[in-house]
Amino acid sequence: MEVNNENQHAWEAFLNPEILWPNLIIASVYVTTFEILKAGIVDRIRDFYTNGFDENGWRVDPAYESTVLSKNRSLVYASLEWLKEAKAIEDADLVAFDRAKSVRNELVHELHSALFRGLPLDLADRLKDMLVLLDKIERWWIVNLEIPTNPDLNEEEIDEQKIIPGPVMGLRILLDIALGSEEESKRYLKELISLSNQTNS
Repeated sequence: MEVNNENQHAWEAFLNPEILWPNLIIASVYVTTFEILKAGIVDRIRDFYTNGFDENGWRVDPAYESTVLSKNRSLVYASLEWLKEAKAIEDADLVAFDRAKSVRNELVHELHSALFRGLPLDLADRLKDMLVLLDKIERWWIVNLEIPTNPDLNEEEIDEQKIIPGPVMGLRILLDIALGSEEESKRYLKELISLSNQTNS
């Protein structure tokens, strides 16, 4: 197989397992993060409009269709528009989402090409954008819905900056395990085993 100078470096990186495996993991973590963000955008709103269940399953209020789904043919973008109107997010957040989606689409539809020529240069920035956006949305729901409707919390003085939403915490753990140092990646398992041993002793 003849390889010209221009492609030599790309082939060496592609065929090197010490480069290929980490890139595959990074790409997988990125796509997973995007799916978690997308679920956080859509599911929270749908749950807000869900009123119990019947013989057909969960019962979604008809207002969901008129106040959310009617905003865009895309469920995700309709949900984003709803969040924007609720002042949970702003135009800059929509731009950040579009950028993150663009990188996600490149990884999903052109993964072989991305692995060969190198992962997108802005991947780390877009990953950070997704974390920030997920935290912003989840924090908005906690502050504006969960705390005011919880009688055990609505009288409490709560520092919003100290709130760490569950999905954000879970995502940080995922990133530590998948992308962190060897020590970081094993810390949670060690803590779980230690806690289990204490419980069983």
